[in-house]
This record gives sequence, structure tokens and C-alpha cells, in this order.
Amino acid sequence: MVHHIVMWKFKPEIEEGRKPELKKAMAENLKGLVGKVPGLLTVEFVEQPISSSTHDIALVTTLERVEDIAVYANHPAHVEAADTYVRPYVTERACLDFE
Repeated sequence: MVHHIVMWKFKPEIEEGRKPELKKAMAENLKGLVGKVPGLLTVEFVEQPISSSTHDIALVTTLERVEDIAVYANHPAHVEAADTYVRPYVTERACLDFE
């Protein structure tokens, strides 16, 4: 089993009032990838980190094998969700993958 964790900060120009709706759309669309992307077992979206955190939101996924990270990254459903609901609004991406 492999864990893939990604964290982001919102771009500075994103207004506070918009963040809840953006988080909801991100969570729904990223969680919806389970069952669509081969090897993707679970998706958790962290919308409310505690105050000691360095990032605003995070994605915590579990995949079957190391090779599934590349499958996930390039899968059309993931690319569409990321390009539509995540990448336009975030910056400072950090990633950690581990077995």
C-alpha cells in the first residue's frame, strides 16, 4: 500500500468568502475519483487544518502500488478534476509519497 499526500496554499488573490465553496468542490471531485482511477483505494480531503499547519488544504490518498501514483497522476479523470477544481486556485504545492 502506498500513501500520497499533497498540500497546498490558496493563491493570495482568492477571497476568504470563496474558500468554503472551493474546498467543497475540491473535496467532492477528488473523492469522486475512487472507483474511476485504477489502483486508487481511498481519498481524504483535509479542509480544516489546525492553526499550527503550514498549508491551507491537503489531499491524503491510498493507492495499491507505487506504480499507481503515475496512473493516478495521468488519468484523465484526475487531470480534469485537478485542472478544473484545484490548480487554478492554489500555490505552494508540497507532496510526500511513502509505503
